[in-house]
Amino acid sequence: MIRSTGLICVAMVCGAALDAQTGGPQDAVLQAMRDELKHSRALEKVNLEKAYFISYEMEDGEVLAASAVMGGLVTSANTPFRVPRIQVRVGDYQFDNTNYVGSGFSFGSRYDIDRFPIEDLYAVLRRFLWLATDQGYKAAVEAINRKRAALKNITAGEEIPDFARAEPVRHIETAPASPLDPQAWLARLRTLSAIFTEFPRVLSSNVELQAIKNIRRLATSEGTEVRTPEDLMFIRVRGVGQAPDGMQVRDSVVFHTHRFERMPAEAELAREVRRVAENITALSAAGVGDIYNGPVLFEGVASAQLFAQLLGRNLVLTRKPVNEPGRPSGFPMSELEGRKESRVLPEWMDVVDDPTQAEWRGRPLFGNYKVDYEGVPAKPLAIVEKGILLNFLLTRQPVRGFAASNGRARLPGAFGANTAAISNLLVRASQTAPLADLRKKLMEICQARNQKYGIVVRKLDFPSSASIDELRRLMATNSRDGASSHPSAVPLLIYKVFPDGKEELIRGVRFRDLNVRSLRDIRAAGNDSSVLDYLENAAPLAVMGAGNYAAECSVVAPSVLVDDMEIRKLDEEQPKLPIVPPPLGIAGK
Repeated sequence: MIRSTGLICVAMVCGAALDAQTGGPQDAVLQAMRDELKHSRALEKVNLEKAYFISYEMEDGEVLAASAVMGGLVTSANTPFRVPRIQVRVGDYQFDNTNYVGSGFSFGSRYDIDRFPIEDLYAVLRRFLWLATDQGYKAAVEAINRKRAALKNITAGEEIPDFARAEPVRHIETAPASPLDPQAWLARLRTLSAIFTEFPRVLSSNVELQAIKNIRRLATSEGTEVRTPEDLMFIRVRGVGQAPDGMQVRDSVVFHTHRFERMPAEAELAREVRRVAENITALSAAGVGDIYNGPVLFEGVASAQLFAQLLGRNLVLTRKPVNEPGRPSGFPMSELEGRKESRVLPEWMDVVDDPTQAEWRGRPLFGNYKVDYEGVPAKPLAIVEKGILLNFLLTRQPVRGFAASNGRARLPGAFGANTAAISNLLVRASQTAPLADLRKKLMEICQARNQKYGIVVRKLDFPSSASIDELRRLMATNSRDGASSHPSAVPLLIYKVFPDGKEELIRGVRFRDLNVRSLRDIRAAGNDSSVLDYLENAAPLAVMGAGNYAAECSVVAPSVLVDDMEIRKLDEEQPKLPIVPPPLGIAGK
């Protein structure tokens, strides 16, 4: 489900503090939301505009957030949080105050509500909900009037309803028992971060922990009531090195779980942290890649990353809001928009998005949920059948060609709407071959085209560990290429493969014109499957730590051989090396 992420907004809770909130009728927060909705029905009869829909959403809990560098804690906080979202819609389902560039903004004088109380005091919660509803109603009235005025000065296209109807749902869960020992995890964090002290080629590193116990409540004037308690823990490991020519190289790994006790054992975590450091060391000594046009084999998790970036994100359709005349109207669009019933994959490949699937071959899947952000039940959805695109991920905001939600609202969106995201995206191939055969086919294509080597990618930078500056440079490069507004993930672990089987790690390259159309050029798929768990936050390349909310997602995919891809060198200035060598190779010496 949706997660407040506090620096990204995140922090940690003691189980007992939340357990008091999980009983049915005695849930003071849900009762306050329920009663204030009844009280707010008076807004249906006012003379200004009829409030036809009101929703109260509340996420609260606690978060343990900590980070360590080279064996020492840098930050540590145990913080409660409560994040409300109150929405008032005026008008009707066909035309309301949303889907306008001013939707969601407050106009004129109003009550300023700093933050909701974190204690479950019924009377206080009622008062805050009342004030927030009043503020939301007044903003909605102003927005619908401005929207009407804007429409008088522009030529409107096809009339699409602003909000889709949905059957009321009641879904109440109790909190999972998932104990956590904060001190033990802080000690583990120190130990894991200290591994980087053994690798002098790693210039900077960070190991971050966030453990969240969260309860999300939703109550609407339509009668929907949802309470979904959930735990989430992730450990994010990042490191940066520098090659002799000044080029920065990096690697990262992230571990996710919904059950604290299911986080991998310390020995396994340590192996993965060490692998990140070893990759950075190897990349620091690797040569810069050349221009390449030819087949590329995406092995293991790199294939799942490819599908997450190219297919998963383009399954979200964006509705262009009503804009003020003369103002810029550039809004990101899906590369698949208008391509329903077109071929997007080989005819022997299928894709299903299934939020109801809890595991894959014994491994828990991260994208499992029962109801979405808007209270719509989750159901399996056939996305691609025999290579043909059948469906998109839809919310209660209708888009051209789609009038109803299919339960994929997973993030807060813009202009009064919510944003869709994948859950468990399962990529299947009916024609498969062992990975060794894919490598053989790669070399056969290269030899037929008189190419000296092929390319194998084992890891992409998705979700991205890039800095904001690097991300901006990637987007600028993408724009210079004349490509779409969406940047392509940089390959982190990419190899030249020669006819004799020799592999050579390279660095400093990027894909050119990598987009969803590249998936039509898949020539073969492996008989393996790799799982990518990640947090989708709607930022470019799902950059780590961005945004205030994130949705848990999984992608399961086989290795794939793509027939023809274009690789270019990264075109950017390189920073200078440090003037003085690192002070310590190993901590304490």
